[in-house]
Amino acid sequence: MRLIHHPVLCNYYVTYRCNASCSFCDIWERPSPYVTPLEVGHNLKDLRRLGVRVIDFTGGEPLLHRQMDELLRMARAEGFITTLTTNGLLYPKWAERLRGLVDMLHFSLDSPHKEEHDASRGVACFDFVQESIGIATRLGERPDILFTVQEGNVHQIGEVWEQFCRPNKLVLILNPIFDYNAVATGGGLSEAALQELEKWGRQQGVYLNQGFIGLRRDGGNSIEKPVCKAASSTVVISPENKLVLPCYHLGLQEFAIEGRLYDLYKSAPVQQLVAQEGRLPACQGCTINCYMQPSFAVNVNKYFWQALPSTLKYTLMKGSWKGLWRGKKAYGPKEHSIP
Repeated sequence: MRLIHHPVLCNYYVTYRCNASCSFCDIWERPSPYVTPLEVGHNLKDLRRLGVRVIDFTGGEPLLHRQMDELLRMARAEGFITTLTTNGLLYPKWAERLRGLVDMLHFSLDSPHKEEHDASRGVACFDFVQESIGIATRLGERPDILFTVQEGNVHQIGEVWEQFCRPNKLVLILNPIFDYNAVATGGGLSEAALQELEKWGRQQGVYLNQGFIGLRRDGGNSIEKPVCKAASSTVVISPENKLVLPCYHLGLQEFAIEGRLYDLYKSAPVQQLVAQEGRLPACQGCTINCYMQPSFAVNVNKYFWQALPSTLKYTLMKGSWKGLWRGKKAYGPKEHSIP
């Protein structure tokens, strides 16, 4: 049963450029421009009209964008909940300018050991993550530690929790790795790894969307009965100011936005692609977290119920309901009621 009939999330790629070269990602290999504040301003207003509530400014490395604080300020002024993930290399330089602008700030950390984390990220950023944690907490920010879980580091969850999260009272987000395109991510996670994830997901101060575990045990998305609602729950905008469908990772077609995002999204060619979400051959077996999380949230099925307790847990830990209330006031009754 469909619970929400409009997109709730925008994955806004401010650039594909990155100052790291993670082994499980290929975005950094793509040439890329940067979005402009003028484009973002137009699109934010249309995203509001579409019903989107959360803007995930992503990349690449979003802090390579020299006007990132301006973009965040614009999104907050429109009432959006904002989220941003960084490898930490540039955060110490940005910290003061970003203060109070990011509702969900994530620092990527995949190992408690400097050599292993830096090898995974292809750049020496471990020390910068440590520095970033210290700066952010001193500024009164509440960053999360985003741990990309692979078969080779699942046994290190406890060390990251004890060394980095618990002393600083930070939430640990467990992000199970996923395969896509031709990127060598090391394959799926074993049943033993899934059980270890489940164990840690029940711990206080740790967030794991339990729907991710259920979906992996079921073999991922089925094109016969798709759980994926990527194109109808999430709006993907590229650095070239194009609407990407049905999702970034598949990226079958891109449409130039040209200041008309709302009308473009509602157009027949776009909606025809939206209708194919989860049903294309490449969608078989998909477990991509950034699309499954909103998919679980808008459609009532077993994954919705599996995800709900962990979603409520994170909301209480982070107080993100306050962002929803801020957005409600900014939207006003007319805008808020748009289907």
